[in-house]
Amino acid sequence: MPKITFIGAGSFGFTRTLVRDILTFPLLERSTLCLMDIDPQRLEFSRRAVQRIVDQGGYLAKVETTLNRQAALRDADYVMVTILAGATDVWRHDIEIPARYGVDINVGDTRGPSGIFRALRTIPVMLEIARDMEQLCPRATMLNYTNPMAMLCRAIQRETSIQMTGLCHSVQGTAEMLAGWIGSPMEEVTYTCAGINHMAWYLDFKWKGEDAYPLIRKAILERPEVCNEEQVRNEMFLAFDHYVTESSGHNSEYNSWFRKRPNLIEQYCTHGTGWNPGEHAFILKEYQRRDKEWVKDIRAWIDDPAPRNLSRGHEYAAYIINALEGGEPFTFNGNVPNKGCVTNLPHDACVEVPVWVSRKGFEPTNVGALPPQCAVLTNLSAQIEEMTVEASITGNKSLVYHAIYNDPLTAAVLSLAEIRKMVDDMFAQNAPYLPQFA
Repeated sequence: MPKITFIGAGSFGFTRTLVRDILTFPLLERSTLCLMDIDPQRLEFSRRAVQRIVDQGGYLAKVETTLNRQAALRDADYVMVTILAGATDVWRHDIEIPARYGVDINVGDTRGPSGIFRALRTIPVMLEIARDMEQLCPRATMLNYTNPMAMLCRAIQRETSIQMTGLCHSVQGTAEMLAGWIGSPMEEVTYTCAGINHMAWYLDFKWKGEDAYPLIRKAILERPEVCNEEQVRNEMFLAFDHYVTESSGHNSEYNSWFRKRPNLIEQYCTHGTGWNPGEHAFILKEYQRRDKEWVKDIRAWIDDPAPRNLSRGHEYAAYIINALEGGEPFTFNGNVPNKGCVTNLPHDACVEVPVWVSRKGFEPTNVGALPPQCAVLTNLSAQIEEMTVEASITGNKSLVYHAIYNDPLTAAVLSLAEIRKMVDDMFAQNAPYLPQFA
C-alpha cells in the first residue's frame, strides 16, 4: 500500500480533510499516513485527528509521525505539502509595509509585493523538499497546496526532476457557485477553465451542453443577492465576458481597478468578496485570531464525542492519488509547465489547465489561446511571476524591483521612486530570511 507523507501536517484543517478523502478509496484505505511538522504540539493534534478518522472509519491505515523531514520522505509514494514559511510575526510585514505606502492588501499570499516576498522566503524551502525527494523518493509525486502556488510550482518544475502539480480549491469552488446561481446541479455542468492560479478563466461554462453565460449574466444583473456576493469578480465578468477563478478578496489585489482609492475599496471590496471579507489585511487579522484560539478550536473538534462526517469531499488530491494507483482516471485543473497548453502565455510558465491523471501520470490539456482581453492581465501576472522565480533562484535583487514596479495595484498607487523605497523597506525587514540576496 502507498506511503502518503504530509509535510506541514500541523495544518490541521488541510490534513484532516485530505486524510478523510483519501481513506474513502478502497485502493488507499490501507495506506501508511506519515505526518511531519516542525511544531510538536500541532503535529500531535493532527495525529489525534487522523487516528480518530482511521478508527471511526474502521480503516486499516497506519499512522506515523515525525519531526524529521528526511525520515518522512524516505520511500514515500506521495508527498502533500501544506507549509507556511514563517509565522505571523514574519509575514505580517508583507502587508503592513505596503500599507504604510498606501497599498491596501487584503490577503497577500499570491501576488503583489506581499505575495512576491512570501515567494522569496518560501521557494528555497520548497526546493529543499523537492531535492530531498529526488534523493529519498525520486518516483514520488508531490501535490502542493502552499501559496503562492504558481511561483512555487514554477520553481520546482524548473529546478528539479520530480513529478508534481499544485492544487487549489478555486476552480471547482467557483464552478459550484456559478451553478448555484443559475439553479443547475453540478453533475449537469461542464466547463473549460485555463490561465494561471487564482487568475484562470472559464473559457466556456455549459449547462446540459448549452452556453450558460447568458444565464449567469442575467443573474448578476437582475438579482441583488448574486450581484453583491462577488462584487469584484462580477464587475470583471461584465467587462471581460469570462468569469475568473478565486474570490473577490483575492482578485481585488491582482489588478489596478478596485483598491487604489478608499471610496473604491468601500464600494467593491468591503461587503461582497466571497469567502472572505474584503477589508484591509483580512488574512493577517484572521491568523492573529487563530494564533490566540487555535488550540481551543482544534480541541473542540478532537474532543467532540459526536461521530465525525467521513463522507468524501471535493479535494482533488485523493482522486489524483487513487487514479495514479490504478483507480478511475480523473480530470482536474492543475498547475503545470506551459508546454503549449496556453498559446498566448509564456512558454514554460506555470499555468493552471485541465489535466488528465491515470496510472500513466499527468497529461495536461492544450486549450489554445485565452481571449485577448483576459490574456493581457494574465500575461502580466505570469511575467511578474517569472521574474520573481528567476530572482529567487539567482539572487538577482533587481528583478524583485522590476517585478513589483509592474504589479498593477502597486503601480496604480505609487510612483517608481515610492515603489523603490517600499521594496527597500521590505528587503530590510526580510533580510534574515533571504540569504540568497546577501
